[in-house]
Amino acid sequence: MLDFGFSEILLTSAIALVVLGPERLPKVARQVGNWMGRARAMARQLSEQLEREVSAEELLKEQSSPKAPATNRIAPPPAVDVARADPYVPPYADAGTGPRTAPHAEYEPPTAVPTTPPVPTAPPSND
Repeated sequence: MLDFGFSEILLTSAIALVVLGPERLPKVARQVGNWMGRARAMARQLSEQLEREVSAEELLKEQSSPKAPATNRIAPPPAVDVARADPYVPPYADAGTGPRTAPHAEYEPPTAVPTTPPVPTAPPSND
């Protein structure tokens, strides 16, 4: 862009002060600032509209071009040998990627649960 040094800005300001006078210089500076703001806003709007047009054109090209059928990007679950699978899989076990062990202890499957409740015994008598 334009490269202005301090000396160029000072010289331009001094010439503007002499030509315009101290009464009109602030009004002219304000007008020039407004024009610069409007020019920047118009340039920004133009670039945004060009960007929208380009993206809309690219989207239209993508929709009109034939594509290969979509593939399933989710991996299928690993095969599990049902005959060798443990009856209990703890929630922290990886599905089919390694031994199914607890983080800090060996995993033991639960033992068989009795089907009949234990028979209560009478307390020993103190006779």
